Amino acid sequence: MTLDYDIIVIGGGHAGCEAASAAARLGSRTLLLTMDMTKLAAMSCNPAVGGVAKGQIVREIDALGGRMGVVTDRSTIQFRMLNRSKGAAMWSPRAQCDKTLFSALWRRELENTTNLWIWQDAATELLFDRSQEKPRIQGVRTRMGVEFTCRAAVLTAGTFLEGRMHCGAAQAEGGRAGDAASHGITASLAALGFETGRMKTGTPARLDARTIDFERLEPQYGDERPSKFSFSSETEAVKEQLPCFSVYTSPAVHAILRSGFDRSPLFNGTIRGIGPRYCPSIEDKLRTFADKEQHQLFLEPEGRTTNEYYLNGFSSSLPWEVQWEALHRIEGFEDLHIYRPGYAIEYDYFPPTQLDHSLETKRVGGLFFAGQVNGTTGYEEAAAQGLLAGINAHRKRVGEVPVVLGRDEAYIGVLIDDLVTKGVDEPYRMFTSRAEYRILLRQDNADARLTPLGRKIGLISRRRYEEFVKKNTHVESLISYAHELNIRISEINDYLKSIDSEPLTQGKKLYELLMRNDVTFEGVRRAVRALDRFLLSEELTTEEIEEAEIRIKYSGYIEREKQIAEKLHRLESIAIPDGFDYHAVQALTIEARQKLTRIRPKTIGQASRIPGVSPADINVLLVKFGR
Repeated sequence: MTLDYDIIVIGGGHAGCEAASAAARLGSRTLLLTMDMTKLAAMSCNPAVGGVAKGQIVREIDALGGRMGVVTDRSTIQFRMLNRSKGAAMWSPRAQCDKTLFSALWRRELENTTNLWIWQDAATELLFDRSQEKPRIQGVRTRMGVEFTCRAAVLTAGTFLEGRMHCGAAQAEGGRAGDAASHGITASLAALGFETGRMKTGTPARLDARTIDFERLEPQYGDERPSKFSFSSETEAVKEQLPCFSVYTSPAVHAILRSGFDRSPLFNGTIRGIGPRYCPSIEDKLRTFADKEQHQLFLEPEGRTTNEYYLNGFSSSLPWEVQWEALHRIEGFEDLHIYRPGYAIEYDYFPPTQLDHSLETKRVGGLFFAGQVNGTTGYEEAAAQGLLAGINAHRKRVGEVPVVLGRDEAYIGVLIDDLVTKGVDEPYRMFTSRAEYRILLRQDNADARLTPLGRKIGLISRRRYEEFVKKNTHVESLISYAHELNIRISEINDYLKSIDSEPLTQGKKLYELLMRNDVTFEGVRRAVRALDRFLLSEELTTEEIEEAEIRIKYSGYIEREKQIAEKLHRLESIAIPDGFDYHAVQALTIEARQKLTRIRPKTIGQASRIPGVSPADINVLLVKFGR
């Protein structure tokens, strides 16, 4: 046993687990500090991974060599591909998980990772080397009085930093029901000049399935042919799926909830933290959408071997008795027993404009932030930051340049650039609308975009990379074949008529035919024997056929987005010198001078994305730097 490590990761949530796993697998002797080893990567809120844009992030984590996708696949109890009725750029995988199994699998993963060690304790103080002008992280002191030293550290404390829980007038310290808060870290960073703030999130009541009348509820089933998150062959798609259920509030439910508004800590000024606009509490919904007579809720199982259900959409900090009475007025819940009521939690965060794109802090060398401490919300956003922070903490230690993903390379790149360039004024959640290059950043091609980089970094094994090359070869082969195969009128027009597509008047290449919206490889396969023989002989998988089809259908849009991205890359190549004095450039607006001085962008491209910096200000900078 040693007290000295290359990298210390503080916090065992989704960000901390990915950070510790990545750093250790890359070769750094890593210590993971967590307050409870039985709750590693705990699903503190909903028992699900993925969703709109979030699912794309998980596939990117997997493509880079992170482990969230693998753990999710092995604990999935229902899988759905959301937005199938829309274009492929909007398709988003989502999985309901067995939350106890999810956490147990992460623990097994970490306990069997070479170079990774776990210490169960709470970090109370960060230790710094102040011998130079810019302090450097030196170690961590724990609640038990142990001092660990390190060369780099990743802070992923989530909602635990000075956490306080609220349920009506009742308050308690804690980062999650049943878990203590973390004290001391905010103070040690504030003493160095770090800006801090407070945010708020919430969670709904947990329900006992034995007291729910499921016969009166509307079931929601998973996909008939479920897929999975990981591109690797080490996982399989879920075989036996559990249903979720839809339920609805009513005017009677709303009346009971409103009767408790005067005791709501959200409305009476007790809670001062900023809450998530895109995941509002039920009381927020009633106030914002006062004219709606009902709200849809989703009843989600928390595992295969438990009676515990999660009521998605009913997050609340109202007094427990108000929640209890209102829940009993929902159809099917008349005899309901709840395991625990919903509650809100306030916690400290650090505005992320204090970070570089590597997620290293600007004030302290070797100190990285990831997850909710950066003002984000969601397991997926946290895990993505943790993965990049772990990678870059290792690369910092060994003297390599950090890995920074572009906005045209990954949703993870959009996420981190938004955080460090624009900052946050509410808990940040990823949406497809935040990305300029949605057609490039699809969930199906995350491996094509990022697996070569994951291999270069050192997180993708040779076997995994060979699987990727084989898949990519199959896709390219199928696209080439589509360019070559002539389709005759006699063999295809009956199929085209069956899908209300214009019949051919002369033969066409398969590639041209597939550019029609309703034409699919599967449909043509049933009509054209030559294609069927090719697909069988090449042993192509459903995923490979689907990716080839998407690339053909969206080829024009994909090429256009690539050209736009290449033009904007020119701005990213124009570096701004460290310490540049913006206040000396009088042609810049006052707001631009203030924002540029505070955020300190590395390039003209980053400067152009700062709110308050206009195109005219960018032109001034281009002239200043001789461009």
